[in-house]
Amino acid sequence: MLAADNLTKNGTESKQLKFDLSVYLKERQQLVEAALNKSIPVVYPEKIYESMRYSLLAGGKRLRPILCLATCEMTGGNIEIAMPTACALEMIHTMSLIHDDLPAMDNDDYRRGKLTNHKVYGDDVAILAGDGLLAYAFEYVVANTKEVPASQVLQVISRLGRAVGAAGLVGGQVVDLEMEGKTDVSLETLNFIHNHKTAALLEASVVCGGILSGTSLEDLQRLSKYSQNIGLAFQIVDDILDITATQEQLGKTAGKDLEAQKVTYPSLWGLEESKKQAQLLVEAACAQLEPFGEQAKPLIALAYFITSRNN
Repeated sequence: MLAADNLTKNGTESKQLKFDLSVYLKERQQLVEAALNKSIPVVYPEKIYESMRYSLLAGGKRLRPILCLATCEMTGGNIEIAMPTACALEMIHTMSLIHDDLPAMDNDDYRRGKLTNHKVYGDDVAILAGDGLLAYAFEYVVANTKEVPASQVLQVISRLGRAVGAAGLVGGQVVDLEMEGKTDVSLETLNFIHNHKTAALLEASVVCGGILSGTSLEDLQRLSKYSQNIGLAFQIVDDILDITATQEQLGKTAGKDLEAQKVTYPSLWGLEESKKQAQLLVEAACAQLEPFGEQAKPLIALAYFITSRNN
């Protein structure tokens, strides 16, 4: 049984919200895996669809789609209306992993314990597989989201586009590449990189769940703050694990940041301060969920899971 500490109203009492996250994650992962498996059939030309499916179905925590589903349910929606967007988020995330692993980027041979896409299908097909997943993600949301007003679907498309483009993931990746090998990278620049490269898609995952349920602007702002905090916490923990975890635990090459001479949160703060900062971010994130009461238990538990994971 996993427990998450929730900061209570007025700050006078502390309260434990007990929630079995392991069971919740297993159930939601199974739902997401089944939906992803159905989302892309293999048709002619088979190679590109096989390459797309190879990376999309390679496993992983499925954190982004689960965050989308959990938020939609918390704010009054249901799994059915959120699942197409949840799948699209994983397609976009998978695209970013395929491209990030390429020789021109991070040049990694393993992802989720398997050979990276370009090692199996070649650089050319891997690039196209990422392109295919990105384009299909938007089509999939529009074609499969049912019983949601078109204006809300448009907001989801807009959020996804911003999260993945130059104002989001792409912009963060560019600055990340520019900073490789530099030793004078500021905390402000490092935060910019990861607010865009990592946190933007996590924020879209959470906020899109709220948009689909038709939640209020005030609640969307709370969800945005929650997800920005967990996004940075997620990256800090990633940086820590790159130093402390093994390749078997990570499912990808360990020590890549040090080898690439990247400035990371541990390189600026040290390991212990990095752990402390990640914990503070999670606590701040959970404080945003107080108005949702008991319904927030999954998102609170997921926030604490981010800082306790080992891969």
